[in-house]
Amino acid sequence: MEVAKTRTRGLRATYSQGVPGAPRRVLVVDDNKVIRQLIKVNLELEGFEVVTANDGAECLDIVHRVCPDAITLDVVMPRLDGFGAAARLRADPRTRHLPVAIVSACTQHEVEAGIAAGVDAFVAKPFEPAELVRVVRRLVERKERWERKGEPAGRGGR
Repeated sequence: MEVAKTRTRGLRATYSQGVPGAPRRVLVVDDNKVIRQLIKVNLELEGFEVVTANDGAECLDIVHRVCPDAITLDVVMPRLDGFGAAARLRADPRTRHLPVAIVSACTQHEVEAGIAAGVDAFVAKPFEPAELVRVVRRLVERKERWERKGEPAGRGGR
């Protein structure tokens, strides 16, 4: 399997129903404060509301309170890595359909492990901010289309 710079998979179900016209919320999870802030600023400049978490464990602690429309996950983080967080999100009926993107080096191993954990998209570090925004926007837009149809938006099954 060849690893592309960006790789997006089809989406299925939803976690939160957004209010029409309201900014879509993204949960950004990365243990590196600089990267977290870089992702946050770029998404906010494009109209997204952004909530951040320091690692996968914190992501799981707050995901039900913040009800994001999409999540970006780093892979290597303390306490719980991105694959573990993605797998737990897919195992939870409330979040199994939430679109998830990995933002990491995206080695062959990471892509394979991400697919196995149910990840929907991959953005390779170092990333172009415009590319990151495109991937997140695509995930959120697909989620919105699926919400209107009443069908799943993330990779997790019903």
